[in-house]
Amino acid sequence: MPESGKPVPGKPISTADEAAIKAAIADAERASSGEIRVHIERVCPGNVMDRAAFIFEKLDMHKTALRNGVLFYLATKDRQFAVIGDSGINAVVDKSYWKNLSAEIIDRFRAEGIAAGLIYGIDSTGEYLQKYFPFQKDDTNELSDEISFG
Repeated sequence: MPESGKPVPGKPISTADEAAIKAAIADAERASSGEIRVHIERVCPGNVMDRAAFIFEKLDMHKTALRNGVLFYLATKDRQFAVIGDSGINAVVDKSYWKNLSAEIIDRFRAEGIAAGLIYGIDSTGEYLQKYFPFQKDDTNELSDEISFG
């Protein structure tokens, strides 16, 4: 088993970072009814937004009841990043939110690393979505909190 601070073979993050990111997703989803996923791969084939949209659909993120899924997509070798929300979120969230959040996350990647950037983005998104998609008593976790890797 790899040490907690070292990347897992075939994955660009350590087991400790993976656990911390998954915990951030769970925390954000306890604050809002939004559904958050993270997908990490080494290479982004083509346009980053097109790839993120493809992964969004592949992960069935468009099948949430309120259309309130958010995907954080990262291609490590190509240094490509995108965050996209589903139609329910995009109907109420200012378009500049995603652009500004992406810039802040990229700054965190550079200064603190992948995990810190993703956790910051996940936490910020969870807090922001509380306004539009507050947590409901009968809320169910519609999407896995697991990080997917390509």
